[in-house]
Amino acid sequence: MSARPAVLGAVVLLLAVGAVGDSAAHTGGSTGYATLTVERATIRYTLTLWPAALPAAIGEAIRAEDAATRDRLLAGLRDKVVLVAGGQRCAARTAAVEPGPADSVTFVLDFVCADDVRDLLVRDDVFDVFGADHHTLARVDAAGRTWQFAFTPEMREGRLRIDGAGAGTGAGSFVWLGVEHILTGYDHLLFLFGLMLPGGGALALAKIITAFTVAHSVTLSLAVLDVVVLPERLVEAVIALSIAAVAAENLFQRATVTRRWIVSFCFGLVHGFGFSAALREMGLPAQGLLLSLFGFNVGVELGQGLVVAVALPALLALRRAGYERRLVWGSSMVILLVGLVLFVERALL
Repeated sequence: MSARPAVLGAVVLLLAVGAVGDSAAHTGGSTGYATLTVERATIRYTLTLWPAALPAAIGEAIRAEDAATRDRLLAGLRDKVVLVAGGQRCAARTAAVEPGPADSVTFVLDFVCADDVRDLLVRDDVFDVFGADHHTLARVDAAGRTWQFAFTPEMREGRLRIDGAGAGTGAGSFVWLGVEHILTGYDHLLFLFGLMLPGGGALALAKIITAFTVAHSVTLSLAVLDVVVLPERLVEAVIALSIAAVAAENLFQRATVTRRWIVSFCFGLVHGFGFSAALREMGLPAQGLLLSLFGFNVGVELGQGLVVAVALPALLALRRAGYERRLVWGSSMVILLVGLVLFVERALL
C-alpha cells in the first residue's frame, strides 16, 4: 500500500472536519459562570473565571494580581454587561474582584435599577474582552425562581419576566450551545467520522447518530444531577481511547455497519460525561434543568446532523470514484494516530 491513499484519507478527513467549524479544543475555549441575583431594584452580578483558560496576557495579569489590569477588566465588564429593566438600563454602582475556588477569580458588579425589576434583558458582550471562543453560562435567581442562559458570540441576549407565569428558562440558548459544542469538539467529530467511514445507508447512519445522542443524554443528565460523576481526566482519556478503538476496528477488523450503533451507544455514554463538565459547574437547580438539558441535547443532535450533511456527500463521491478502500484505510490511520496521541496526553501528561 503506497503513501498516497493515506495522504488522500488525511486530506478528506481534514476537509470534512474543517468544513463545519474551528477545532480549537474539546471545551470550545474559556467558560465563565455568571450568577445574577435580583432583589427588588438591585441586581448582583458575579462572574467566575479561571485565568489559566483565558487569553495568555489577561490570565497572567490576573494571576499576578496586576491592579491596573484588573481595573481595566472591571471597567470592561461594566461596559459589556448590560442589564435593562422596565426599558431602562441599570447602573453599575460598585465593582470588586474576589478570589474564587480552585484557582478561579470572581468579578462582582452591583447594579441599581430605576424601579423594582419585573422584566429583565441581559446582554452579554464579554466576548469582546475575553475572546470569540469564550462562553458564559448564566443563572438568574429572582422571586424564588431560576432562569438559565448560555451566552455565546452568536447568542448575546436573554429576556425574562419575573412577574409572569409563563416566563421561559432560556433553554433555547442551550440549543446553540449544543451545536457549537459538537462543532468545536474535534474529538467528538473524529469519533463520529470514524463511525461513518465503513459506509452504510441512511437508516444505518441515523441509528448511529441517534444511539450516540441517546447514550450521552443519559450520562449527561446523571452527571449534571450529581448522580454519577467520574474524574474529568479519566473521562477525557477514555474519549480519546474511543476514537482510537473505532479507527482500529476500521483497520484491523471488518466493521459491521449494522451493529455500529451499539459501538456508538457504548462510547456515547462516556462522551456524555465529557459534555457534562460545563453544565455541572454552573450549579443549575433541578426546576429548570430538564429544559436546559433538552435544549443542549437538541443542539448536539443538530450539530451531528450538520456534520453528516457535510461529510456524507464527499464520502459518497469518493466511493463512486473507486477510492473507498483507500479512503477508509488512510483516514482511519490518521484517526488512530490522533486518538493515541490524545490518550497519552490526557492519561499520562
